Amino acid sequence: MSEGISLIVGLGNPGESYANTRHNAGFRFISAVLKNYTGQLRHENKFGGDIAKVLIAGREVWLLVPMEYMNLSGTAVSKVANFYKIEPKNILVAHDELDIPPGAVRLKIGGGHGGHNGLRDIVPKLGSSDFVRLRIGIGHPGSASKVSSYVLNKAPSAEATLTDTAIDNAVRQLEDIVCGNYQKVMNELHTHNLGNS
Repeated sequence: MSEGISLIVGLGNPGESYANTRHNAGFRFISAVLKNYTGQLRHENKFGGDIAKVLIAGREVWLLVPMEYMNLSGTAVSKVANFYKIEPKNILVAHDELDIPPGAVRLKIGGGHGGHNGLRDIVPKLGSSDFVRLRIGIGHPGSASKVSSYVLNKAPSAEATLTDTAIDNAVRQLEDIVCGNYQKVMNELHTHNLGNS
């Protein structure tokens, strides 16, 4: 398929201690997708991640949760993409985004890694930055020196609720995303969500 999405990746860190941290917004997105579309994650050693197959808008779509730490996410992504012959432009990567406030979510086509360790690893291992990104806002702590502890900590409940609402908003747009209707989704998400900026 030339247009649209065949693989959705949710970024985060594996393990209970990271489960509800800001950095795991991508994992939370995959969980929300699975609440709305029938599928079950199973671990695949050959990929180094958990995968599921779901049907979205009549298309078969793979879901992937890499089970390596964030800065090694690219290995699982490239293995799944190579195995199923999925081009980078047909991959959606959901990740936390410091430059967007909690409650907001943005769709972006291609671009750099923006300092995000997961994207930083995916780009060279895929050999491309052409994949689509779902940027889930977590806000910024205000100082670069605080970023590491900020993303690896749990958000206060009010902030977590905003993030969950943003994720739900994105899931509602998923059929259009999967079908490649990116401009329509951008118009919806960038205009109407809670963290509009």
